[in-house]
Amino acid sequence: MHFGLWAPVYGGFLRNVGDEGMPATWATIRDVSLTADRLGYHTMLIPELYLNDRKGPEAPSLEAWSLTAAVLAVTERLRVMTAIRPGFHLPAVAAKTISTLSDLAPERLALNVVAAWWAEEAKQFGGRFPAHDERYDQAREFVDVVLGCLRESPFSYEGRFFTADGTIVEPKPPALPAVFAGGESDSGREAIAGFADAYAMHGGTVEEVRAKVADLNERRLRIVGEPMREFAMAAYVIVRDTEEEAQRELERITTVAPSSPGYASFQEFTANSALDVKVSAREYSVGTRGLRPDLVGTPEVVAERIRAYQDAGVTLLLIQSSPLRPELERIAEQVFPLVERAAVSA
Repeated sequence: MHFGLWAPVYGGFLRNVGDEGMPATWATIRDVSLTADRLGYHTMLIPELYLNDRKGPEAPSLEAWSLTAAVLAVTERLRVMTAIRPGFHLPAVAAKTISTLSDLAPERLALNVVAAWWAEEAKQFGGRFPAHDERYDQAREFVDVVLGCLRESPFSYEGRFFTADGTIVEPKPPALPAVFAGGESDSGREAIAGFADAYAMHGGTVEEVRAKVADLNERRLRIVGEPMREFAMAAYVIVRDTEEEAQRELERITTVAPSSPGYASFQEFTANSALDVKVSAREYSVGTRGLRPDLVGTPEVVAERIRAYQDAGVTLLLIQSSPLRPELERIAEQVFPLVERAAVSA
């Protein structure tokens, strides 16, 4: 299993804590990126939303693709998985961006293709926001054009949502980026198994994750003839010296009130997503169901639970924590060795 992290582009991850000590600035992202690169973290996910769904729509947030170029330029090993929403981008232009970034940092870019869920954001920024299942059709066409432009020149395509007419994208990258996507509806999973080679999950129990891994592999084998290459899962991690300390921190971060700035996006997320589990406001207090895996406790407890997810098929753990930089240090120092030691002994 690889360890990764979420970039705190919204000034943190918590809806009920205003100041997490990591403002939505390049200085914060640079600090976290350099720390993760030094400590051996594998992948940083940079989410793409133009409004802030953690601190409220009027709060500052950072744009994903500008950050991607900056992070790749200042790091040496860290892979950047950048979210991209087909309703907000032209695929041939996206391919040109990927071509340039691949020259900047060869084989250190991955995509997270997001069908999108926030209707209000699409309205404000002019994004295309069709019905739920159509958003996955749009995503499939988007990936077809992006990868087609990166494979061959000239490239032509005629689809319902996107076209390309003899498009030339050069230089070609040394390898195509991994394409992650996430979705929980039956139609979403079926589409993802066709256009993505990696699956990104919100946090879930071991049993939920094992079932999703098996399901996506079965679909991918049937449609493409090979299993998914990677399975990523988001998780909020709390590591403390004692169980009591960990539980106190958990209690501090999980009280979310209907009057909080992020609660409106919680309501819209659940309304516009076809989720396969019910999400409580408590779980959503950190987003992406990050507390559902229960990676909370002493280093030994957290490492044991991480190994269970590894056995269930997770290959990339995308960590959220607050404040992120010191928590990344703690996790690398106290948890990495325990997980690696168990893997060697097995």
